[in-house]
Amino acid sequence: MKLYYARHGQTDWNLRRRVQGLTDNPLNETGVQQARELAEKAALLEPIDVIVSSPLLRARQTAQILSERLRAPLVVHERLYECNLGSYEGTSFPTLEMFHTTLRADAQEFPKRVGATGESQLQLAHRVYGALEDIHARYANQTVFLVAHGWVCRMIETYFRSMTAQEFMTFSLDNCELRYGEI
Repeated sequence: MKLYYARHGQTDWNLRRRVQGLTDNPLNETGVQQARELAEKAALLEPIDVIVSSPLLRARQTAQILSERLRAPLVVHERLYECNLGSYEGTSFPTLEMFHTTLRADAQEFPKRVGATGESQLQLAHRVYGALEDIHARYANQTVFLVAHGWVCRMIETYFRSMTAQEFMTFSLDNCELRYGEI
């Protein structure tokens, strides 16, 4: 299976560096435009057989724009929702560097729950790897475009390439950044 994947388009909370995790925010105007630009890039790739999306609105909206442009069916996969970031949910940070330093430092201990009550990186890996295996089983000989979230895409990246803990914690995707892997 060929897998293209991307993080959803921008939301107002992304813009304000506010932790949204499981909060179900819509795309803002910039996010819609980013999704349209991603769809145009994807149209230049090989034909996409199916779009698979997180159930959260921001990812579904991005995936819907792709689906319409690529004329590919859209399927929601319930296990692709963003990492539960516990007590960080809804908080904001004055700088992007502080945001990443605080959250990543908390998540660096892989069995530890992020934000005390959130999901650990081990739990996230189990959920995301399981979702990838489900998708592979269903679309083994097809080309899939998956739309999810920052933490989920980081975990997907580890499915395709080995990373140290430091590399994992510093890896990030911009909104609508396109990546590729093959299972």
